[in-house]
Amino acid sequence: MCDTFSIILECHVVFIFQYSGIQIKFKGGRMKKIVSSMLMCAAVLTMATSAVAGEREGAFSVSPFVGGYTFDGEQHLETAPVFGLRLGYDLTKNWGVEAVADYLATEGTRNDRSVNALSYRLDILYNFLPEGPLVPYLAVGGGGITYGHGHEGLKVSDRTTDATINAGGGLKYFVTDSVALRADARQLFVLESPDSPKYNWEYTAGLTFLFGGKTAPAPVAAPKPAPKPVAEPVPVQKPVPAPVVAPVPPPAPSTEMTVTPSSITKGEAAILTWSSSNATNCEIQPEVGSVQPKGTLRVTPADNTAYTLICNGAGGTAKSAAKVAVVAPAPVVAPAPVVVLPPAAAPAPAQKLCSPAVINIQFDTNKADLKPQYRAELKSLADFLNEFPNATGVIEGHTDNVGSKALNMKLSQQRADSVRNYLVKELGIAPERIKAVGYGPTKPIASNKTKAGKAQNRRIESNFTCNKN
Repeated sequence: MCDTFSIILECHVVFIFQYSGIQIKFKGGRMKKIVSSMLMCAAVLTMATSAVAGEREGAFSVSPFVGGYTFDGEQHLETAPVFGLRLGYDLTKNWGVEAVADYLATEGTRNDRSVNALSYRLDILYNFLPEGPLVPYLAVGGGGITYGHGHEGLKVSDRTTDATINAGGGLKYFVTDSVALRADARQLFVLESPDSPKYNWEYTAGLTFLFGGKTAPAPVAAPKPAPKPVAEPVPVQKPVPAPVVAPVPPPAPSTEMTVTPSSITKGEAAILTWSSSNATNCEIQPEVGSVQPKGTLRVTPADNTAYTLICNGAGGTAKSAAKVAVVAPAPVVAPAPVVVLPPAAAPAPAQKLCSPAVINIQFDTNKADLKPQYRAELKSLADFLNEFPNATGVIEGHTDNVGSKALNMKLSQQRADSVRNYLVKELGIAPERIKAVGYGPTKPIASNKTKAGKAQNRRIESNFTCNKN
């Protein structure tokens, strides 16, 4: 491995300032020899060790370097090699200061005049990622540059000195805990005139050697843990099986259905009334189909009919039956002699649609058109309104929660309007007696989480007050 101090001595530059000019000598050979030695030592250092570190608080640094220097075009000077030395001190791992001196010799681009320049400055550095091994940094500082002109030596009158400001940055790569490869780029603002500074560039590469500073303490090995005491084996107890708890069966559904009146003349209507519990879906046969778990329905059978309510639930199936007897109307006979009898008491009117009831009308998906098979149901409703001429009420449209609320509100209103318009325009019911309101999914009578519950919620209801006077 190369010796740190031999590298510094080999790269050492002796500047001799005389009245006649600025001259430079190299101890130990030419510049090529210095550069070759620095690169060879850097390679050996890189291969010699894998222990890397970074910046150290309180460390001093020595950084020899070589590179190039490019002048502002208005100075009319050739780009030339530059070499020099940096002496630094790390205030902290992040902040440091450096004194820099470098030298170059160049010629004019318009004539063969020679120019020597000595630059000196003081810089402040900020190191990013100071723990290493790769440490980028930014630098800013200020100083001066002294030029000497002519072939026959430098006269005092020929020397010029200008102030400089510089800014830039670079990278350090630590190949050991005290040696780093370094690359640096700076822009120098040469203040020949405050109104028109010159913009020069300096770009260099070299080595940095750290001396002293705070180092991280070596990690203290943790004491070996005391051996764990050997516990006596605990007798293994056989696990007691948990008692098997029989699942509670779901409750069985129950149903009830009645018909009023139980006997009618052919052409008249009867009212089916039913209810159920613990049921998810119900249907009435024959002819009716799917219904809500609770409700009423107006039917007009042509013959004797036994209606059956079938409800299904998690606990099984339940059924209820109700029979309607249909008798033929009495034959027309010749009028008998009129016999005046005392007036008999008028029979009580049959139960009508004087409470909220579901009208058995189904619509196609996203449609509001009435199907022909439901006109008989609406004819029964119109007969009821004609029998009770003072009855008024509301046709209500309801939907499930499939789709947006706005769409369902609109669809339920359209369906209620279809029923009302048919009663008014086709069956002659006064329009002021009926209102149509769409409630969409806001008034469900069953859960929308099941298919059967959604079917129950898609319905048309009538709600009338029966005032005969």
